[in-house]
Amino acid sequence: MPAPDTQTQHDEDRALLNNAVSEAGVIALSYYQKKLKTWMKDGDSIVTEADIAVNEHLHRKLAQARPHYGWLSEETEDDAHRLQRTRVWVVDPIDGTRAFAKGKPHFTISVALVEAGRPVLAALFNPATDEFFEAEIGQGALLSGEPIKVGHRRKIEGARMAAHGPMFKHPAWREPWPEMEIIERNSVAYRIALVACDAADAALALNTKNDWDLAAADLILHEAGGRFTSHDGKVPIYNQEIPRHRSLLAAGPELYEALFARVGALKLPG
Repeated sequence: MPAPDTQTQHDEDRALLNNAVSEAGVIALSYYQKKLKTWMKDGDSIVTEADIAVNEHLHRKLAQARPHYGWLSEETEDDAHRLQRTRVWVVDPIDGTRAFAKGKPHFTISVALVEAGRPVLAALFNPATDEFFEAEIGQGALLSGEPIKVGHRRKIEGARMAAHGPMFKHPAWREPWPEMEIIERNSVAYRIALVACDAADAALALNTKNDWDLAAADLILHEAGGRFTSHDGKVPIYNQEIPRHRSLLAAGPELYEALFARVGALKLPG
């Protein structure tokens, strides 16, 4: 258990975080399924006016309330001063922007508080479905106020896999994957959260992800009893100089082992 003063700080930060993310959901919904101003960044990444509005709200509510914490957000120019901060807000204002822009309910607002490289608080909200995931280190994970746990599936065959389906048909696989139920969600964080609440059995991605894609969902899955690593078994460390991660593997403990046996030795290009 954290020391009393640390727990008090966590309680205050959790209340601040949950309130800010709940309000951000209202803002996101005010733009949802309406004509949006959009533009592209980094060549193929879409941004909407909703991303910016939510980001500005979260920065105003979180960064200004905790000026001694760092800030890392997909929609804010990176500031290296975060590397000197013990605690850092890691933010994706809208994870799954492409789905959001198309009016599909497969997006989330994702915020974690990272301390010494690992998430200690998390809130992940899909306002279109009214699913609010939250977690505090050592305190379990909740979905809309109710405790959640990962499933106990062991076999890959028949598993509900939250991933990009064509990946499993790639000719580079030495042996074909067994039949699975593929759950396509544009939001990476949402895919992992679905594993945490046993709406999916596993999530796998073999392309690069960023801190803001993973940090909140990482803690929620961990606190729900799941395992979360890169495909080769490395536990993510957040708020590094380059806040990127080569891959992800998320599942309940038994299925994680079966999936790791299949993908753990892969050597990915780049």
